[in-house]
Amino acid sequence: MRILVVEDDAPLAGFLSKGLEAEYYAVDVAPDGEEARWLACECDYDLMVLDLNLPKMDGISLLQIVRPKRPLLPILVLTGRNGIEHRVEALDAGADDCLLKPFSFSELSARVRALLRRRPGIAGTMLRIADLELNRVERTVRRAGRRIELTSKEFGLLEYLLRNAGHRITRNMIVEHVWNLSFDTGTNVVDVYINYLRKKIDEGFSPKLIHTVRGVGYELRGPSEGQV
Repeated sequence: MRILVVEDDAPLAGFLSKGLEAEYYAVDVAPDGEEARWLACECDYDLMVLDLNLPKMDGISLLQIVRPKRPLLPILVLTGRNGIEHRVEALDAGADDCLLKPFSFSELSARVRALLRRRPGIAGTMLRIADLELNRVERTVRRAGRRIELTSKEFGLLEYLLRNAGHRITRNMIVEHVWNLSFDTGTNVVDVYINYLRKKIDEGFSPKLIHTVRGVGYELRGPSEGQV
C-alpha cells in the first residue's frame, strides 16, 4: 500500500518514512501543501498522513481541496496545536483522525492500520494465487498456511507481482513501481530481490510461482495458467 506523508519538518518526515517503510508500506513525502495537493489529486494513495502547519498551503486548505476529489482516502492529521477547536476544525474539513504531537510511532502505526481496516471499498486487501496469500492491511504473507517473513522491499515486490499475476512485467516496471524510480539504474537489484523471494516463497513448495520470461522480465503464475 502507498502512503503520502505531508510534512515540512525534514527529520520528522524522514522518521515517519523510515518507520512506515519498515512496516512494508511504500511512502512518498511532500514537504509543502502545493506539492501535496498535486500528488494527492493526481496519484492513487491508500492513506495520507498530514501535518497541518505547512508552507505554501496550510493543512486545512489542503483538506478542503483533497477531500471532495478523494472522498475515500483515509487522512490522518498530525497537529501540535493543543486546543480541541483545532482538531474539530481538521475533522470538519475532512480528516478521519487526529494525532497530537509529540506521539509515539507505535500509536501512529496502530491508527494507520485502523484507518485502512475500515476504509470503505478498499480493493484487494487479500491477494492470492495458488496457496500463496498476502494481506495488504495486516502486512502478512503465508504459503500453504505457513507464515513467511519478508523485508520491506521483498513485501513490496511480492505485492506488485501479485497485483499483476498472470502478466509479464519488465524489470523497468518493477524498478518504477517498487523502488519509485522512473528509469533502470543499470544494477541487478531486481534480479537479486527476485532470487530472495524465490528462496522464501518457492523453495520447498510446489508448484513454483515466480517464472522468468526471457527477454522480458518476470511473471507470477499459478499452476492452472499456461507455461512460457
